[in-house]
Amino acid sequence: MTALAPVPPGRVTLEPSSVFAPAQARMLHLARTYPVDRALAVFRANAGLDTRGAPPPGTWEDHGHPQEEPWSAEDYPGREQARTANLLRGHYAGHLLSMLAKAHAATGEELLREKAHALVAGLAEVQQALAATGRCSHPGFLAAYGEWQFSRLEDLAPYGEIWAPYYTTHKIMAGLLDAHELTGSSLALEVLEGMGRWVHHRLAPLDPEHRQRMWSLYIAGEFGGMNETLARLAALTGEAVFLQAAQLFDQENLLEAGAAGRDVLDGMHANQHLPQLIGYLHEHDLTGEDRYLRTAIALFDQVVPGRMYAHGGSGESELWGPAGTVAGDIGHRNAETCVAYNLVKLARLLLARTGEEKYAAYLERALTNQVAGSRRAVDSEVSPEVTYMFPVHPGAVREYDNAGTCCGGTGLENHVTYQEALALEGPGQLWLPLLTDAEIDAPTAGLRLRMRTEGPFGGRSEIEILDAAADADADDSEVALHLRIPRWSGAGARVRVLPADAAGIGPAEASTAPAARPAPAADAGEPALQPGSFHVVHRRWRAGDRVEIDFPAAPVARPTLDDPDLHSIETGPTVWLARSEQSTTLGLPLRGLRRLDGTLAGARIAPDAEGMPLLELAGLAFEPTWSGAQSRYHLYVRAADDEVAFAGTASGVPERRGVEGTTLLAEVWADPAPADRTAFLERVLDVAAQRLRTGLLTRDEAQAVLGAAAAADIDGPGAEAGPAPDAAPTTGSAPSAGPTPPAGPELSALLSRLPAVDARAIPPTVRIVLDAEPAASGWFTSAVHADVEVLGAEGATRELRRDEGEWQEADGPIAVPEGVHRLEARVRTPDGATAHAIREVAVDTVPPASTARVKDLGSAWEITLDAQDETSGLDRIQWEGPGTFWGTFHEAFVRTLTDTEQVIEFAATDRAGNQEPRHRLVLPARGSI
Repeated sequence: MTALAPVPPGRVTLEPSSVFAPAQARMLHLARTYPVDRALAVFRANAGLDTRGAPPPGTWEDHGHPQEEPWSAEDYPGREQARTANLLRGHYAGHLLSMLAKAHAATGEELLREKAHALVAGLAEVQQALAATGRCSHPGFLAAYGEWQFSRLEDLAPYGEIWAPYYTTHKIMAGLLDAHELTGSSLALEVLEGMGRWVHHRLAPLDPEHRQRMWSLYIAGEFGGMNETLARLAALTGEAVFLQAAQLFDQENLLEAGAAGRDVLDGMHANQHLPQLIGYLHEHDLTGEDRYLRTAIALFDQVVPGRMYAHGGSGESELWGPAGTVAGDIGHRNAETCVAYNLVKLARLLLARTGEEKYAAYLERALTNQVAGSRRAVDSEVSPEVTYMFPVHPGAVREYDNAGTCCGGTGLENHVTYQEALALEGPGQLWLPLLTDAEIDAPTAGLRLRMRTEGPFGGRSEIEILDAAADADADDSEVALHLRIPRWSGAGARVRVLPADAAGIGPAEASTAPAARPAPAADAGEPALQPGSFHVVHRRWRAGDRVEIDFPAAPVARPTLDDPDLHSIETGPTVWLARSEQSTTLGLPLRGLRRLDGTLAGARIAPDAEGMPLLELAGLAFEPTWSGAQSRYHLYVRAADDEVAFAGTASGVPERRGVEGTTLLAEVWADPAPADRTAFLERVLDVAAQRLRTGLLTRDEAQAVLGAAAAADIDGPGAEAGPAPDAAPTTGSAPSAGPTPPAGPELSALLSRLPAVDARAIPPTVRIVLDAEPAASGWFTSAVHADVEVLGAEGATRELRRDEGEWQEADGPIAVPEGVHRLEARVRTPDGATAHAIREVAVDTVPPASTARVKDLGSAWEITLDAQDETSGLDRIQWEGPGTFWGTFHEAFVRTLTDTEQVIEFAATDRAGNQEPRHRLVLPARGSI
């Protein structure tokens, strides 16, 4: 296909009602108010220039050595003198420059252009000052630290001694390129070209194998998208030296594996390698080398969906886990926001080059959920208020702010670039990858239109043509409108074209067929629209034409790839977060609420007092990922039904586990799930009959199960309108009282086919009971004992085992040790019936232990706080000192010594809720040591 291009900046405008508009508005406020001098402070200090009294942005963006000077490539200050916490300084200014340029392009605001030019002028002044020292290897060098970091990288220094110097270089260069292309700054191009020549000057003389060793170094060798910016610079200027410099960053082992389709991502640092895939696409554009494109496509496919969490994020502790592992790779630090930022950029480029719907599906998922949800719902003039991680473990909390960090930097850009994913165009064609409230003016396609939606939950949308230039860049007057049909829309998706001159047109007269040419005949039974594809409408569009789109959606539970019991709850493109203080996995009766189409009975969506939509499901409140809230949440919940029910119609029959641990509902909904009501009833009959034969159901219970199945509204609609009641956590409880089985031929026919079997002993009801209550986290933080409770059987033998170990007689309470354990009870009645029960118990009674590491920098101390918790895991370390509040520790920080002692207090808390006593660290007075 012909490569597409995004509709130009400034020609896509979000409406205030768009789900993306609040985050964008808040980031534009920061762009207008944040002082440029703060971003330049670290550069000016390094070059010996006046910082104009501006403080640096903070965290990673702080001043270096107390006697900062423009060290040369050979002036290594020594490991103990280099502030590890600030060795990445300067990257934030690059992101800020990109943000200002992109915000100006989107809004046309002159203030933003002026601020971008002021930042460029400041960087140019620093570059000239560094060149004037004569200490740099090339006059194009520009950084907020000495050139020695690059020399140490060439000596293969590890992360900790240095910190990804080319990563920082890339952010500065990318900002300059954006400033040139989007604000017309010729000075930005001049500074950028100098930096590009300096890069080539440093890297070209190195042995190729040595460069490969550099790029393979964990974090130290991270170079961001250096190849992307240099390739774009080559395309802009036509100078071959910049393409040569871009290819010096090619990582051969990754290219070889990607081109061959081999998966080598397990254990790799995600954000170290994703940006170079974006660069490979630009290198492919310039060289035509197929391996670049094949690698980008192959590695994207290895991440999405096989390493993708429900909200679009990827990675644990910034590393990729094994292929096809989602539930099995949930830790405490999942889904770095930078990863989503780069996956979105990659998906946009691949969509433009291939037209494949899977890239648009990822854009919708990631932007609606992780990206929009990464921005806190507050205004700030000093912080981007974005997440570093958007974690997915039970009881997670989004921690915002992150000024000066890598994700704080990408967060600056994320929220002013939503428009780049909304529309692609080519001559005579316009592609709409996702729908949100926006106005689009596509000059190449020759259309100007307005999109209106019912919101980010699916439903009815409308596209109104505002203007159509029939002969714009096209051989004929038709424009092909490519409308994405999302996979979540199912068989109910509908598209109708309503011509402007067809007043009063009714549904029967509307058509999905092109107005200017006959639609191709469909095969018998073939649906008009195919979910997971682009539907193309060819038409001679006129102002006033409308396209009505119905994408029905209701809450569904989607299982993870590697654990069919662990589900995310989704409605259309929106993923929901269960509100709960627990930090152990929540259980909900998901299978007992399921309908044939996968939607969940009894779900209601309604706004809270502040207008935020909430989903109420099984007594639990869910907020959308894009809420920007700070409450504890669960992205995943576990299917845990205590009673057999169908679409919320309960049978009164307990869910018993067979010898293999399976349940009736799990067998009914096993893949392939029943496709229609007849198949569903046949499946229920088969499962009930088998359980009747094996003694897991009585005949009366089997009849009750069939009665509930026949009475259930299994074909019914999805989410129901209505108020969201006060929610309280529910764990596996039945959705409703048992029904009265209806009389009728359908049920009679089912009952008549139940097998006649001899009366068998029915297993008793068995529960595992505990002698303590868990904390709000769901963990037991004091000693707990387990016992087996049996109802309905006398003289039964009771056994208990832990974590599939040896069975032991349960003749009294048994202590449960520290950790997360799977307890299983087995009961045998005198007449031979066997019953099982399973319960997961999490015990952590020991608080974490934290320590402080100090690096003496002469006039300041660099402090790093560490903590370990071997059971529930570390939740947070908090600290405070003079002039600060009790806040969460993220990265090493520097405290300048003063004339008096300073006391730093800190303590760690684990995920169970245990907090250690506060520790004290005393910083001496200046000059006392």
